[in-house]
Amino acid sequence: QVQLVESGGGLVQAGGSLRLSCAASISTFTTYAMGWFRQAPGKEREFVAGITWNGNSIYYADSVKDRFTISRDNAKRTVALQMNSLKVEDTAVYYCAAGPAVSNWKSGNVRGSTWGQGTQVTVSS
Repeated sequence: QVQLVESGGGLVQAGGSLRLSCAASISTFTTYAMGWFRQAPGKEREFVAGITWNGNSIYYADSVKDRFTISRDNAKRTVALQMNSLKVEDTAVYYCAAGPAVSNWKSGNVRGSTWGQGTQVTVSS
């Protein structure tokens, strides 16, 4: 069974930075694409960033491109999201995800994905 545990959320002022981490208890970690989603109050969960199993392909939502960086460490079974130049509109609960393919997430297909419990990120003005 796949389990994902996020950490690193918190309160930060606009323009600041936060780093989210996700630890995965998956024996076959390298068979999974990993990613981050977020859900703001009153909105649907949206794709933020994804990385293929070997890290060779990385994708970002347009809203976070050039500000956020996703990375993974297959030896430690972790995935991280470095968030810089944070904006008030980045406020949301952030979820770590494991799934079959990043391309699925980009097209809005989250079937077969496993989610963490989420971590709150609040950006104040």
